[in-house]
Amino acid sequence: MPIYYHAETRQFHLYNKTFSYILRILENGYIGQVYCGAPLAPQGGYPFLDPLPFYGFSNNERNSIRFEYPAYGNGDYRLPAFSVRFLAGPAGGAQVVEPVYKAHRIRPGKEGISGLPAVYTEDDREADTLELELEDAASGLRIVLYYTIFASHNCLARHVRFINGGEGKVLIQNAMSFSLDLPDPDWNMVTLTGAWAREFKLTEGPLRPGFQGVESRRGITGHQQNPFLLLKRPGADDFGGEALALSLIYSGNFLASAEVDPLGILRLRIGINPEGFSWELEKGQTFDTPEAVLAYSSTGVNALSQDYHRLYRTRLARGEWRDKERPILLNSWEGTYFNFTEQKLLEMAKIARDLGIELFVLDDGWFGERDADDSSLGDWFPNTKKLPGGITGLAQKITALGLNFGLWIEPEMISERSRLFAAHPDWAIGVPGRKRIETRRQYVLDMSRPEIVDHLFSVFSSILSSAPISYIKWDMNRSLTEPFSRSLPPERQGEFFHRYCLGVYDLYTRLTRSFPGVLFESCAGGGGRFDPGLLAFAPQGWLSDDTDGFQRLLIQTGASYVYPLSSICAHVSAVPNHQTGRTTRLAFRGMVAFFGVLGFELDPAALSPEEKTGIAAVIDFYKAHRALFQTGRFFRLRNPVSSSRAAWMALSQDGREAAAGYFRLLARPNQGPFRLYLKGLDPAARYDLTVWEDGGFSEADKRRNTGCRGGDELMYGGLFLDSDHAHIPQEGDFFSELFLLRKIEAGKPGA
Repeated sequence: MPIYYHAETRQFHLYNKTFSYILRILENGYIGQVYCGAPLAPQGGYPFLDPLPFYGFSNNERNSIRFEYPAYGNGDYRLPAFSVRFLAGPAGGAQVVEPVYKAHRIRPGKEGISGLPAVYTEDDREADTLELELEDAASGLRIVLYYTIFASHNCLARHVRFINGGEGKVLIQNAMSFSLDLPDPDWNMVTLTGAWAREFKLTEGPLRPGFQGVESRRGITGHQQNPFLLLKRPGADDFGGEALALSLIYSGNFLASAEVDPLGILRLRIGINPEGFSWELEKGQTFDTPEAVLAYSSTGVNALSQDYHRLYRTRLARGEWRDKERPILLNSWEGTYFNFTEQKLLEMAKIARDLGIELFVLDDGWFGERDADDSSLGDWFPNTKKLPGGITGLAQKITALGLNFGLWIEPEMISERSRLFAAHPDWAIGVPGRKRIETRRQYVLDMSRPEIVDHLFSVFSSILSSAPISYIKWDMNRSLTEPFSRSLPPERQGEFFHRYCLGVYDLYTRLTRSFPGVLFESCAGGGGRFDPGLLAFAPQGWLSDDTDGFQRLLIQTGASYVYPLSSICAHVSAVPNHQTGRTTRLAFRGMVAFFGVLGFELDPAALSPEEKTGIAAVIDFYKAHRALFQTGRFFRLRNPVSSSRAAWMALSQDGREAAAGYFRLLARPNQGPFRLYLKGLDPAARYDLTVWEDGGFSEADKRRNTGCRGGDELMYGGLFLDSDHAHIPQEGDFFSELFLLRKIEAGKPGA
């Protein structure tokens, strides 16, 4: 059992093979943080890890105690993990809480969280859960901290439940999912920042005194920050050093922060953003926070990323498509934008089929009077001027060609120029008596209202039932403004953002359960809502609207810090690229897109014969190795953020196959040869190494690197890439090559 309670020291020890997490009941009943780090022997207590006795609070900063779930207003001047206001009784208006230990339970397995996505188990033997119950005796408020430690996933999941056990109302004003006090601030903080078309930028810097962090107040997680925070020791990198991270399974406003106090105690927090948030609890009511996941590694950041990948791919994503190989698709958007006819779409689909593509996706422009982005959102009936047979007729014709059919939708949005707005103008979010802000020429439906969610479920259930649709791209193209719901009384408007998120989850839940065979892909103008919360419903997401191969190297590298390759949709688009104007070789774009779910974003009818031949080769190679790229262990061999080179590697779960992609970004003259060191191989094994022929590798380097090679040689001696120097005049910028390795079985040819 990976959770021990040591009665003598009153310590709880949660452990697995990579880390230990220890907390204890302090002398006054508060819960203190003892240890989070490399694994310790679970059988013994550790009284000397947290040696300072607790004497109560004072203004003396020597009492800088490390707390597990610190409250507001009782002498801890650091940012709290939670704060509440009592709305009735003799202490009405007070915010002081004293949450002390009441009881605990340790049980096998893991329960879900009502209305919220969370990681799960399929068998109780996969994990153990600690329920640690605290109580504020004066008010009757109970707080339950839920911790789940997995047997085969090196992660710790936690969420918090508030229960109003008193007589009066309680207003929750702040409710973090995870708070962690660490004994020193000697870390660099890494966050994922950016903007539209350049999401997931790795931002790193040393911690400083005071508050720092990332957040969203947009109603969605946003292109600008991601609900993820990583700490690594100075000098740590992907393959060495200590690192820990927090990831939030949520799709709304969030806060991920670090605070260094004057005595060097570090407090990490992640959860719903307190700005603009409140939640009222009547007697007997409960509130659950979203779930946060902690990962720790003493062997570098890449191992930590792999822990997230495996957990999120196999125990957050769910449904029929969790373990299925994902289809290679052609999306119509960059090929036609709004300007298409049924004949044009069928022409594209026929060529796509002949190239080996498996799924044709019709993007925006198929409904209402949608010829531009200024109308018809909410009018989810086909535009028969473009599609005489409607979606049903088009889908039948596409599937008759031997392709599957997919459709783009944007359920949460409404256009002022639409029949739905004319019938229900009050359904659009806005404050009565004030002008609404129109962004991207659209408004947002109030997903906090059950009747709107019911309407959308009815509409899209009808569409999905009317045609052979196997894929849905669910887009969401603007942030929320004027946060106000007509369904909430004045004192509960602080619940709007969270209720909106719960409404989105409700619609996703109902549609995915009603149509389990449909593959859902999340999207929000690219990566505007690419987060673990949606991964529970849509096992893959559109990472960015930027399809440029070079930019995608940077974007996909950042996303790989927490998100599995199976969740990252990576498309090859036409050149010059529509976002950057950059031209790169097809092999370069294809190799970047291999490390994810491959798709295409172009008009195949506009391709030259040479381009068609090249794309068919890209597709054939990916199909032959699709499971490797979508479910293999991922290694960032070379980070393009800090280098003019990039290298990625995928290793199959059984270790028998690997693919390593090498990318030179900008050509530089008079450079020496370069060695690429592989990772994760069996040093005692032999591997047959080949080179993908559509790359740019020289014949000399093929002879030098290919053939039967030892795992130890490939990891410690590396691949010798003289082509990186010799081919600069011929290849210029954006040179790439892909290596394929197969483990040689004993007694077989080549052994």
